[in-house]
Amino acid sequence: MERIDEQHLTESGLVVFDITAADEETALQVMAGLERMWATSGTAALRRTPGTPGVRARVYADTRRSGTEP
Repeated sequence: MERIDEQHLTESGLVVFDITAADEETALQVMAGLERMWATSGTAALRRTPGTPGVRARVYADTRRSGTEP
């Protein structure tokens, strides 16, 4: 995964989630859950690393702003 830039953590409430899951379905469910709770960068592209189990994704979120959940 690429380096986390300062701009992603410039103030309180901004977070970066590095997600590692056994399968794509689980990773997508986690990203959807985060999106319901907070404003996020959305569903990220899933990556596989040869020789490493699971899939990975990175999501940026602003915990000060609510997501899609009413």
